[in-house]
Amino acid sequence: MTTDLLDRIQSPADVRRLTRGQLDTLAGELRSFVLDSVSRTGGHLSSNLGTVELTIALHHVFDTPHDRIVWDVGHQTYPHKILTGRRDAMATLRQAGGISGFPKRSESEYDAFGTAHSSTSISAALGMAVASRNAGVKRKHIAVIGDGAMTAGMAFEALNNGGVTPDIDLLVILNDNDMSISPPVGALNRYLTRLMSGSFYAAARNMGKAVLQHMPSPVLEIARRVENHAKGMVGPATLFEEMGFHYFGPIDGHDLDALLPTLQNLRNQTGPLFLHVVTRKGQGYKLAEADPVLYHGPGKFDPAVGIRPASKPARQTFTQVFGNWLCDMGAADARLVGVTPAMREGSGLVEFEKRFPGRYFDVGIAEQHAVTFAAGLACEGQKPVVAIYSTFLQRAYDQLIHDVALQNLDVTFALDRAGLVGADGATHAGNYDIAFTRCIPNMVVATPSDEAECRLLLSTCYQHPGPATVRYPRGSGAGVAAGDGLATVPLGKAVLRREGGKVALLVFGTLLPAAMAAAQALDATVLDMRFVKPIDREAILRAAAAHAALVTVEEGCIMGGAGSAVGEVLGEAGVVLPLLQLGLPDRFIDHGDQATLLAGLGLDATGIERAIRQRFGDLYARPDVAAA
Repeated sequence: MTTDLLDRIQSPADVRRLTRGQLDTLAGELRSFVLDSVSRTGGHLSSNLGTVELTIALHHVFDTPHDRIVWDVGHQTYPHKILTGRRDAMATLRQAGGISGFPKRSESEYDAFGTAHSSTSISAALGMAVASRNAGVKRKHIAVIGDGAMTAGMAFEALNNGGVTPDIDLLVILNDNDMSISPPVGALNRYLTRLMSGSFYAAARNMGKAVLQHMPSPVLEIARRVENHAKGMVGPATLFEEMGFHYFGPIDGHDLDALLPTLQNLRNQTGPLFLHVVTRKGQGYKLAEADPVLYHGPGKFDPAVGIRPASKPARQTFTQVFGNWLCDMGAADARLVGVTPAMREGSGLVEFEKRFPGRYFDVGIAEQHAVTFAAGLACEGQKPVVAIYSTFLQRAYDQLIHDVALQNLDVTFALDRAGLVGADGATHAGNYDIAFTRCIPNMVVATPSDEAECRLLLSTCYQHPGPATVRYPRGSGAGVAAGDGLATVPLGKAVLRREGGKVALLVFGTLLPAAMAAAQALDATVLDMRFVKPIDREAILRAAAAHAALVTVEEGCIMGGAGSAVGEVLGEAGVVLPLLQLGLPDRFIDHGDQATLLAGLGLDATGIERAIRQRFGDLYARPDVAAA
């Protein structure tokens, strides 16, 4: 791979000095570098191959970092990172101590806003534009948002506000690639697809060009004006024009001859502007073009061969356990309805959609709607299961409280990616769901410790006639076979996994194997608590009466988490006993290998044992101290 020109680019200022012909060369080298780099480290591929020319054009035309570019979601910013001085750091992408897979303000002055959850770019860029106006600073503010992210209500809230905000320099670029992560859904996507597919709109436009190309220039000018008016009736302009934005496009987002002059013209205009750019995920790499979902976030692979199935079957992931359970429970109960906010693949609903298409609903990137939609289903006797990442449930907290829990509706939430998520880092980590769900009245909070427990607790929470969450981490667990039954367990009851002396470990979730290993070394008791809410009060008080100290273990934030729940039980009962709470500290935890991160936080077997010995060393130094 030759990157002679790319190797000379140290900042966007170098891009702005390139000739028009050199920009084409740069695009080819940049696309090759992205493919080679991601194949070595893993990461997001399809989306980044689709933004190569757009990234080059933006940095060539606009004076970054003085002009602000806000990239929505952020998994399309590898070309941006490479052109803004981080080319060599791409070898460390999403690794401990390396650069993030998303824009990060602390990482570069060119990352104007940290983005990893979708649909925030227009709001952020509008805020920046207003701040610049108020400060008397002349700069451009560009929000690059995908068609998938445009399905979220927040994007339209920002458009609604921006369209009537005076004296701002705001350019919204709709990067329309007909994809989010899963295939696109919803009326907006159908609207854009129907009007942009090339059949009616493009054919009519091309016919007009053919007829008018030999006409005198005054006639051509009149035709252009007529077209600008008419496209509001046959193209997607109407929606955005009516919201107060001057609409331009659509243009080919891979054609620098279209992108450059358009952006140069828009640079000289003010007010709310909207540019519709059509791109293709995976552009330039045929395998990714053919299957952009498969190549959305691959691990390491050989670009010459492509992604191949692992020769040795991996252990079943928790996502697969959930997907299998959902199909089995769906077959047993016709009331079950599956709901996901644009995460069909990530949440394990592919097979469910195939088997029960009439009971499967992908609502787009619209978490608030997903939760209230499920509440409406529950009102009419359906039993919705909302498959959602822990980090994305945060976006629907009001709906969780007011629309589901307050009405005590029968909605089950399957919270994938609970706890640390590894390479995606702090923005995607599900560290807070225990704390923010257990404080809600009527809510059941379950924390399965392995694959078999996950299936048991999913069935238990599904059969519970009220709101419930079941949290499980990314990847695989201890390797315990999940089985195929639909049995349940008593609600809110812990299980004794090991009986020992002096110290009792109360474990919530998949850190159980590490806790068991530490307990073996310490001869400690281990309780698999299963539920944070309702919590097994009797088991806690029995453990307190039989031991000199208690230790809680969870892969969630310590503040307000399961350990706090245990402390509340002890306090209510008037029990004074040493309590050590082990979990995630009060700080955001960066990207890196999950196991390495947990070890660094003292949540592996060695770390748990070490923490207990440090806190309760006197118990082990004095063998005459019996269990209380």
